[in-house]
Amino acid sequence: MIGISMFFTALLLLLIGFPVAFTFAAVAVFFGMIAGIVEIYSYGGFDAGLISGLIEGLNEGVAMFGYMPYRIFAIQQNTILMAIPMFIFMGIVLQKTGLAEKLLESMGFLFGEIRGGIAISTVLVGSLLAASTGVVGASVVAMGVISLPVMMKYKYSTELATGTICASGTLGQIIPPSIVLIILGDVFQVPVGDLFKAAVWPALTLVASYIVYILIVSYIKKDVAPAIPADPSRGSKKKQVYKALIDIIPSLTLIILVLGSIFGGIATPTESSAVGSIGAVGLALMYKTFSIDMIKMAAQESVKITSMVFAILIGATAFSMVFSYTGGEEIVTEFMNNLPGDNKTSFILFTMLAILILGFFIDFVEISYIIVPIIVPIAAALGINPVWFAILIAMNLQTSFLTPPFGFSLFYLKGVAPPSVSTVQIYRGVIPFILIQIVVLGVLAFYPEFFGIDSMM
Repeated sequence: MIGISMFFTALLLLLIGFPVAFTFAAVAVFFGMIAGIVEIYSYGGFDAGLISGLIEGLNEGVAMFGYMPYRIFAIQQNTILMAIPMFIFMGIVLQKTGLAEKLLESMGFLFGEIRGGIAISTVLVGSLLAASTGVVGASVVAMGVISLPVMMKYKYSTELATGTICASGTLGQIIPPSIVLIILGDVFQVPVGDLFKAAVWPALTLVASYIVYILIVSYIKKDVAPAIPADPSRGSKKKQVYKALIDIIPSLTLIILVLGSIFGGIATPTESSAVGSIGAVGLALMYKTFSIDMIKMAAQESVKITSMVFAILIGATAFSMVFSYTGGEEIVTEFMNNLPGDNKTSFILFTMLAILILGFFIDFVEISYIIVPIIVPIAAALGINPVWFAILIAMNLQTSFLTPPFGFSLFYLKGVAPPSVSTVQIYRGVIPFILIQIVVLGVLAFYPEFFGIDSMM
């Protein structure tokens, strides 16, 4: 039971607020020492004396970590993970080009004359930004600064406005190129390009579901999202459409460069991330926001975020090594195999529920590197298609950005929202969108053929 104890100890420390990477590493070392002592005790090592037995047990625990340099070196040699810093860099550079501002302004006026039009344009811009950058924080902050004041000005419901912004900002978790999909591709050991292709239809379904919900709510409750009167100063409708298309073209070009090169088999995700970084710099030049200082700041931010991801990965590697050594994997496997009903269905339902609940409290990176590696061998033994299972997990992890009390998107938006917008209003606003995600997740789980995915190997 040492492995199970260390899992709950790590979870408790994370809930208290200890740094993620150091929590995993410290818990791994502590329980590794305990495992060494227990092993020496079971072989009669304490017969010669308490002190000598403890020393021998600690030495046994330390010896376990002799394999860590090889594991860390294997992480450093993983070319798939090279895409993470470059996609992060691409997203931060695009954030500074003012792309989101131009898109929201044009599309907001384009759809504004219908009820819920600004909210719909927010969803569409969120999906374009997700496909261009994949950076959740940047998307939520940008739309919170630009779109929220406009919706508040035209008497939109605070709950609908904040919920739409938070949900739209998290689309970067499932719409390629997604950092989550890159991480899951590494964990599942499947081509990231296959995950990108498989994620397209579920992601578009989610976007369409958001828009349908906004339209229904807007027409049932007419005061929730009123239409915006036409603005003659912006010219004719034809001119507004033309301007919106001009603002969309740069994003679409970058999406085609990045995703088209992957889907067309021209480049790997790692190579396309480099193409995307160059494309982002090109857009900065086009929008006349390029400067050496901007590139330097973007590079520094990329290094910080990437360092956080890789520090968590190294700590999680130590954690999973000790967890396996202490027999934790065997206990989890036995538990999963003994679930009532059909093994595959019970396994999917239990893992999805567990990840959904864990997403209320801990981040997607910790779940990806701690929980997912434990369940991957079980999924393989049940003959589950790893691509389908990875997409299920990715969509589930997207929900972790929205679920109170620790959803990161909620805090991003609260940080830029006016003081009149309360945290409770944001919480209430995201609940319908969380339910929509769960419904789409259920359809993907039980009817994967609807999205052109096979659930079995």
